[in-house]
Formats: sequence, structure tokens, C-alpha cells
Amino acid sequence: MKKLLSLATLMLASCADAKYDVPQTSLHQFSVKNIDGKEISLESYKGKTILVVNVASKCGLTKQYKGLQALYDKYKDKDFIIIGFPANNFMGQEPGSNEEIKNFCSINFKVDFPMMAKISVKGDDISDVYKFLVSDPTYGGKISWNFDKFLIDKDGKIIGRFGPRTKPQDAKLVDAIEAQIK
Repeated sequence: MKKLLSLATLMLASCADAKYDVPQTSLHQFSVKNIDGKEISLESYKGKTILVVNVASKCGLTKQYKGLQALYDKYKDKDFIIIGFPANNFMGQEPGSNEEIKNFCSINFKVDFPMMAKISVKGDDISDVYKFLVSDPTYGGKISWNFDKFLIDKDGKIIGRFGPRTKPQDAKLVDAIEAQIK
């Protein structure tokens, strides 16, 4: 009986999804779809400081796109990148399709930093990237609203979190970015 139980355990373990076998320790371990539906390995951003932001087009904070774009323009040549993750988790404020979101951002804010496909940032259908972000022992915790910001170092580790009301040009956020891109 013991042998049978051991064999069954071994068989179940070998059938497990490989991405859950090892705890995720870096943002670079994930792959996501961009807003055009192309699979993107976040490992391709290794060596860059990353600001991850959950965004929405019909939020009172949507004007932050302008500040995010300005931040990206200022530091993109210094190995800094912003990744926008549209999410419709807060009062239906991102109802559009990926194509509609892309057009909205391009036309209204001239966004050219990477935008990913719409995901969920909380609840039962939370994306794996956001499971990783919110489970961090230091900077984790539930996403409270649109435009929550996570600062990621060049190795894919979370090194800061800035709430939705923190504007992209806030001195604390800018100082944290500048400390990483030196």
C-alpha cells in the first residue's frame, strides 16, 4: 500500500504545471501577451528598471497616462521602462477591447511605452504577474485601485510600491527611479 501511495504521489507531481513547481522570485520569470496579442517574455526586460502600472481609460486618474509617458520619455534611454496592464477590476473603468485601449492611449496620450493585454489584478481570475506582485512580503497587498505602481529593479525584484494617487512626477517615485538608473 505504501508503494502504491508513493507511486500515485510521484505520478501526480509529474503531471503538475511546471510554472508552479518553483516559486516565482522575479518578474522576469513571467510571459504575458502584449496589447497586440503577441507573447512577451518579461525576461526580455532583464537589466532594466521597470515601473508596472495597472491602468484604466475611464478612471479619474486616467490623466496619469500623460505623466507616465513623460516619465518614460525622460528615462527610457537609461534602461527604464514602464509596462501598462489594463484592468477592468474597479467599477468597470476599463471596458474596452485591447484594440480600443491601444487606440485610446495612442490618440489621447501618445503612449508608446509597452502596453500589455487586459488582465485582472484581483479576485479569482487575478493574473499570475499580479499574484506575484501582491504576494511580496514587503510591497504586496491587494491592489486598491487603478494606477497602483510597482517599481522593479534590474533583476526583476520589487523594490518599491506607490499608490494610485501618487502621480508619476512625485518626488519620491522619481527619486526611487533615479536611484536605480545610475
